[in-house]
Amino acid sequence: MLDLRDKRIVLGLSGGIACYKSAELVRRMIERGATVDVVMTDAATHFITPVTMQALSGRPVFVNAWDARVPNNMAHIDLTRGADAILVAPASADFMAKLVHGRADDLLSTLCLARACPLLVAPAMNREMWAAPPTRRNAVQLRADGVGILGPGSGSQACGETGDGRMLEPHELLAELIAFFQPSTLAGKRVLITAGPTIEPIDPVRVITNRSSGKTGYAIARAAWEAGAEVTLVSGPTALDAPYGVTRVGVESARQMYDAVIAAAPGNDIFIAVAAVADWRVANIASDKIKKDDHEPPALEFVANPDILATVAAMPNGPWCVGFAAETQLLSKFAHEKRLRKGIPMLVGNLAQHVMDADDTTVSLFDDAGEHPLPAGSKQDVARLIVRAIAARLPARHA
Repeated sequence: MLDLRDKRIVLGLSGGIACYKSAELVRRMIERGATVDVVMTDAATHFITPVTMQALSGRPVFVNAWDARVPNNMAHIDLTRGADAILVAPASADFMAKLVHGRADDLLSTLCLARACPLLVAPAMNREMWAAPPTRRNAVQLRADGVGILGPGSGSQACGETGDGRMLEPHELLAELIAFFQPSTLAGKRVLITAGPTIEPIDPVRVITNRSSGKTGYAIARAAWEAGAEVTLVSGPTALDAPYGVTRVGVESARQMYDAVIAAAPGNDIFIAVAAVADWRVANIASDKIKKDDHEPPALEFVANPDILATVAAMPNGPWCVGFAAETQLLSKFAHEKRLRKGIPMLVGNLAQHVMDADDTTVSLFDDAGEHPLPAGSKQDVARLIVRAIAARLPARHA
């Protein structure tokens, strides 16, 4: 998925052991379609070589402000013209201080001062350096100056100590960078999402479930976080990792999902019910494994599960609700009927046999104005379109 297609990123490395992570970050950015120009301070070259970064980026690496490879000898100007962003990772305490005070004594600090594009920094330093009052003041000032600060993370550090200050991991920085280029249509909103299947026990070892992979729900959770929302994802069992920045609550059965959603719903602005929730559960669950001694199938009795979406939609002053309908035929008819039956303002529908467990999807939106097909694409790209459509439809109370 080329989330960074047509983006040109200037990746700056200041001195720090976290430079080793920047090698992986370059590879991941290029995989997502970005063109990456690497600029290193002299201190950074003591931790990783320009040769390594050139091999990974496939482009010349710049260290010297007087680099004669630039025809006009103005690398500090030319490198940022036409760039979509500068990302300094790692950004040492010293380099952050330089940015605050406008110092320009090497190529990287000079091009940051002369930039014509946004600047992002990923702090990387010892926990005491990060906690020191001068560093905290510098972080506040950088934000006030419009500089984006990504992280830092917390954990074990190269010095042997543990705490805040370590640079975010490459996959986390990649997620932050991709999100930076997405419109913040849900900034300040709290979004609750369900995803994946539910499983209903028959006996201690057997269950009834469905083929939902959870990919669509997880993609929407990621898209909502990218749009600036605080996202809680209530998920049935899947093989997927929780999207970066999203709080995942794991459940198994429909009743567990119901309890988790009902508890969380009042504190959210939007509820998006993507999960493939079992309509029925087994009423006569066996306490021991059912044996097949007589070769007769067990006589299972079923009872309806609670309707999560309808319950949330009926809450006084509850969240703005979006439902999903995965049909196998007559999509338009069944989707319209389900939306009205649930009492929700918007529903997303598709044909399950075409998208089940796939990475691409085709959906239509259904609301009071009718049916609105969205362009086909990857589930992540379509999820972003769905989130933008939700943001555009929010009534005043929720927007």
